[in-house]
Amino acid sequence: MTTPLAKLARGLICSLLIVSLAFTGLFGAAAAESEAYAGVTKEIVPLERNGVSLYLAKYSSPDEGAKKPVLLVHGLTFSSHEFDVNVGDYSFARYLASNGYVVYALDIAGYGNSGDVDDGYMPDSDYAAEDINAAVDKIIEENGSTTVDVLGWSWGTVTSSRFAAKYPDKIGRLALYAPILYGFGFPEGTVSDPFKVTSYEGAAEDFQMAEGSRIDYSITEEIVALYYIANCWLNDPISPNGGRRDLLETPADTLLIPIGDIKCPTLLIFGDRDPYVNVDVAISEGGKLPEGSVTSVIEGAAHPVMMEKPFYASFREQVTAFLAD
Repeated sequence: MTTPLAKLARGLICSLLIVSLAFTGLFGAAAAESEAYAGVTKEIVPLERNGVSLYLAKYSSPDEGAKKPVLLVHGLTFSSHEFDVNVGDYSFARYLASNGYVVYALDIAGYGNSGDVDDGYMPDSDYAAEDINAAVDKIIEENGSTTVDVLGWSWGTVTSSRFAAKYPDKIGRLALYAPILYGFGFPEGTVSDPFKVTSYEGAAEDFQMAEGSRIDYSITEEIVALYYIANCWLNDPISPNGGRRDLLETPADTLLIPIGDIKCPTLLIFGDRDPYVNVDVAISEGGKLPEGSVTSVIEGAAHPVMMEKPFYASFREQVTAFLAD
């Protein structure tokens, strides 16, 4: 549970970071550049499941014409703000909203701005799949569509693929970005606390590093990394560990993503420097997916490819091309 002290601490830390950005001039530059998607609006859609309020953000553009709904599903530790790094044109959610989609981003129970949970082990991968199902039902109701496209990142590939396997009639296309295909094989009991407290290292560790264990700003722009880390502290001072226990304590020879049960066209997309993805295994498993599926390896990219300067444009162009088919 988030304590008042934790909320106070995260507020102070984020305030200090924002002041630091303002003094360096980076914050002002980011604010100006974020006008790239000035026409996109964000609203919160009321949603609740299992007695827990779920945060479901909706991004839309006033452009004329029918909009195709797509749901974005976050990974471990950090919530859906990761899809809205609103610096320059980096926001993936706003990019999609500007390119023919009405975009929804969900916080799983206990994460981000969704309601707290008493048991951090409760929102495991199967529980999260049901939160996704609740969000999809709401999206279908709002848009009058019969199906919704879904994109999951990291742990979100596990949860969204389990949703897709269980509810095949509700999904159009599935994009698995940085797929966590197999368990990590750590001993039972490795995850010994039901909650994880956020640290700077935890928020920064997925970025590619330069010498001295510093973020490589030639790959991820400094303002992008700082904006993302500030939002991790602000929105996710503490997060549930059910999904982490699933990933770490599942045997290394056991699939986390139910490849054989997915019936819709599926995109596997990942960087060849992603430490959580075995390229050869991912290519092999991708060959078992239904007709119309695509496996794409982005050379030089790592886990947060949608925030990496050399690769983010190619990543999102490939995603939109796949979803548009």
